Amino acid sequence: MKELNAFFEALDNSLAKNNFVKITLSKPSKKSDGLRNIYIRLITIKNQQQLSFTYRYKTNDQVKNYSIDDTKTILKELLTNSFKIATLFTLEEDYSLRISKKGKVTAIKTNPSFTNKPPEEHDQPKKKRAKLGKYLNLLGITDTNEVVIPKMADKFRQINKYLEIIENLIKSTDLPKAITIVDMGSGKGYLTFALYDYLVNQKKIEATITGIEQRKELVDFCNKTAIDCEFENLNFECKSIQEYKAKKVDILIALHACDTATDDALSKAITANANLIITAPCCHKQIRQQLKGATQESPILKYGIFKERQYEMVTDTIRALILEKHQYNTKVFEFISNEHTRKNVMLVGQKSSKKVNEKSISEKIEALKKEYRIDNHYLEGIIKA
Repeated sequence: MKELNAFFEALDNSLAKNNFVKITLSKPSKKSDGLRNIYIRLITIKNQQQLSFTYRYKTNDQVKNYSIDDTKTILKELLTNSFKIATLFTLEEDYSLRISKKGKVTAIKTNPSFTNKPPEEHDQPKKKRAKLGKYLNLLGITDTNEVVIPKMADKFRQINKYLEIIENLIKSTDLPKAITIVDMGSGKGYLTFALYDYLVNQKKIEATITGIEQRKELVDFCNKTAIDCEFENLNFECKSIQEYKAKKVDILIALHACDTATDDALSKAITANANLIITAPCCHKQIRQQLKGATQESPILKYGIFKERQYEMVTDTIRALILEKHQYNTKVFEFISNEHTRKNVMLVGQKSSKKVNEKSISEKIEALKKEYRIDNHYLEGIIKA
């Protein structure tokens, strides 16, 4: 196969010139084994260059390292039996092989996608913080053999990413020895249970967690599951966020609390003087409905999809500024990859002892409202009330 030989020559050339970036194999010819794609990168172990293969399955990733000579043999086998597309990325060009159903091979060269090489450090497999256990089985994430169910693989990844974020935030927040956590809009409790197991059972942190959820069937299910798992300091209450009376809250969590429920949660956290606030805002209907039919001067707001995104950004920016006004250091970042959901922004506030310029922050909020012709932001109103 001359095209494959040319591909290997391009690989050798990129390694010799030190401009190799990576290889990807995609479009599996059969999906029964669950292998979605393979990423190949250059690593250095004990001063020897090797190529590291990351086999991405539906439920997990597997990493294997090979010599450069062995890589060619394995690639040839994979392209013969398992994948229809291979792309070699270098700093000079991208070189792709595409194999049709009839076995015809087409080689395509395009301009390079990358301008920098990745590091060659040998990474350790990514740490999974969610330990396989009874609660994951009861919640339907694993089967009875403690294997992640394929359709729940994305949820399991989300749980581990969530725990990674929480771990880092707790390390950088001043918290008491015994922590009180409230999870508002806890739903079926996937993240609530994972957080309890991680903090209490793995990290041996003294924590009490309460989930707030309006749907009685979910509250009953979660409370029964907590009892079955012997999670003694985890309980769920059937009520709205507005109804919950926050006496002492060290960490308040509200992930995808719909529309103004995010603001209700933020208001409860500010009132309770929570040390750490973690939200993933959702829907953002309040300002959109308020401005329905209003003429906007900005050309960005001419197009529906841009208008929706802009209002989301304005809503969350005002939320962040209100938190800053109440002495919170704020962060806004991506929670999980947007291949899973576009509602993936996380807004975090960490209580600070530093004095803030309330007047300056208020002026920024008013300037935003004036620019977008916003009469009121729901969070401002309920805090004043």
